[in-house]
Amino acid sequence: MTNVVVLVSGGGTNLQALIDSVDTGKITNADIVAVISNKPDAYALERAAKHNISSECISPKDYSDRGAFADALISAFEKYNADLIVLGGYLVIVPEKVIEKYEGRIINIHPSLIPSHCGQGYYGLHVHESVLDRGNKVTGATVHFVDGGTDTGPIILQKAVEVMDDDTPETLQRRVMEQAEWNILPESVDLIANNKIEIVDGKVRKKV
Repeated sequence: MTNVVVLVSGGGTNLQALIDSVDTGKITNADIVAVISNKPDAYALERAAKHNISSECISPKDYSDRGAFADALISAFEKYNADLIVLGGYLVIVPEKVIEKYEGRIINIHPSLIPSHCGQGYYGLHVHESVLDRGNKVTGATVHFVDGGTDTGPIILQKAVEVMDDDTPETLQRRVMEQAEWNILPESVDLIANNKIEIVDGKVRKKV
């Protein structure tokens, strides 16, 4: 069984998609053992409580420096015996020390088709505002492994979503979540939990 720890910052809609997918069997061989937020009032923590999932707040603001914050995260991951760490709308840059220790075991969901509309400053509604400002006809979401860069790790899955002429950042955000994020994030967790993919030459490949 793969122990999954989900990191969140807000409402936790991607967390809910993961919980639902475990319950329905879309995700197999995985158990969500903990939810960690950087904000004590994040609604995602309530979602965890409703499903009897352990949760806690670990905020970088509560630590003297990034090193101490990194140690706190690592300590929590070790406490929960984390096999896979999922960033589900986590708006904190993961410390390099954490990434190095859990290389190949941290994944992130990004609300665009990487390498478009990603990198420094591209998060939340900012991504969808950028898509609309550029006049994209298609956008989507990407699940990727986390490395030392920002949205630069090996891509696991992507799903495209059509952009409508009358879209606002809010309507586009919602449709990207419903049509892409809530599908490919659970699928990615299932692939990893069942050892169906590997990283070869910096690219994700399905095992034969």
